[in-house]
Amino acid sequence: MSILGNRINKLRLAETEVPTPEVESKPDRERPPLLIETLSPDERECKFQLHQELLKRMDLSLIDSLEEAEARRQIGELCRQLMDEQAVPFSTSSRQKIMKLIEDEIMGLGPLEPLLEDTTISDILVNGYNSIFVERFGKLEACPVSFSSNSHLMNTIDRIVSGVGRHIDESSPMVDARLKDGSRVNVIIPPLALDGPQISIRRFMVELLSMQNLVELGSVEAVVAPLLEGVVKGRLNILISGGTGSGKTTLLNILSGYIPHDERIVTIEDSAELQLQQPHVVRLETRPPNIEGRGEVTQRDLVKNSLRMRPDRIVLGEVRGGETLDMLQAMNTGHDGSLTTIHANNARDALGRIENMVAMTGISFPTRALRSQIASAIDVVLQVTRLEDGRRKLVSIQEINGMEGDIITMSELFTFERRGIDEKGNVLGEFKATGIVPGFHKRLAQRGIELPTSLFEPE
Repeated sequence: MSILGNRINKLRLAETEVPTPEVESKPDRERPPLLIETLSPDERECKFQLHQELLKRMDLSLIDSLEEAEARRQIGELCRQLMDEQAVPFSTSSRQKIMKLIEDEIMGLGPLEPLLEDTTISDILVNGYNSIFVERFGKLEACPVSFSSNSHLMNTIDRIVSGVGRHIDESSPMVDARLKDGSRVNVIIPPLALDGPQISIRRFMVELLSMQNLVELGSVEAVVAPLLEGVVKGRLNILISGGTGSGKTTLLNILSGYIPHDERIVTIEDSAELQLQQPHVVRLETRPPNIEGRGEVTQRDLVKNSLRMRPDRIVLGEVRGGETLDMLQAMNTGHDGSLTTIHANNARDALGRIENMVAMTGISFPTRALRSQIASAIDVVLQVTRLEDGRRKLVSIQEINGMEGDIITMSELFTFERRGIDEKGNVLGEFKATGIVPGFHKRLAQRGIELPTSLFEPE
């Protein structure tokens, strides 16, 4: 089946080409440069003309029926034919570059495709059609690629959201979606976005990280790796706290890897990111309302339903609403060993946020009763943060001891003590034990998990 044939005018992704904005960037001795190929003005004009001619000659309605590799082959074949007909005065490498970009326009996400192929990029941030930033190695930098117009950008957005059955327009100008590789996407458009459509892409980690990787990166100290493994295998309930982009989900994914393979795990997420390798995993994902405002399935609905699914462990991607109450009740009624994350600046704030989120259910609890339930449900709070030098780091491990009066008591077992910043901008400090042996030490020993008490002794 050929994609050549009927003349149709669909997917006009490039209306008018504009020069790529100049990007100023300071040299960075620590990071390799961003290797993104750009076109010269003559090459841009050639690409625009070829793309327009392709749209006239192709039957795009047949593309969906072809394998991507075959569709790209036929598009490339037609590009070469057009270049020969028009005697395009470019080298073979320039021709191949132009052909690749045209293929990306028709089959992929246009200017975003080379960014998605770069494994060093963790976030892609589109701030309007001619302003794109990326995050690499924990630092933001401007990117020398752009869309040609807002219409070009909106066509790409429509392709992203329609691919997962979502819809976006002025009546519903915000949407969460996922790319084919699992990357998480948030889109917001005018009238809410004043400077044009905005896209935020959180890249999906194809290569699974391990605890050893975090140790080598300096995110987790080697001395506490056995402790983290022990609290998971010992079925303690763990709350991972941290800010946006601090590595909460990455740490949750790695800790989940310590769950024994003979246990049934139910994961609940807004946007599926966890990559558990155990054989018995049930993955659940929320569903937003449709255009009529119906059909929404919230995390709270899924947590309630998961309790009827005979889980050994419940892994909740993030608590941010009324599902917090159901999660606490699950932790207190036999579903120990559960894990979840929360947005908070420190462990004490995390507990305060849990109180506030329980209040979102509309159910009134006496303060002491609610705090007592929190103290009984959660055993360990891990605090992670993103430092100024771009590193994500585990900075605190705290045990929840119980109640004293109306206050939840906590003991900090390990803490990161900062000393300052060196001339290269790297954060200096030491991760130290505080000298407190946790109350769960004996509980782990009873389960056959031996941790030496010297682990908790300060140097």
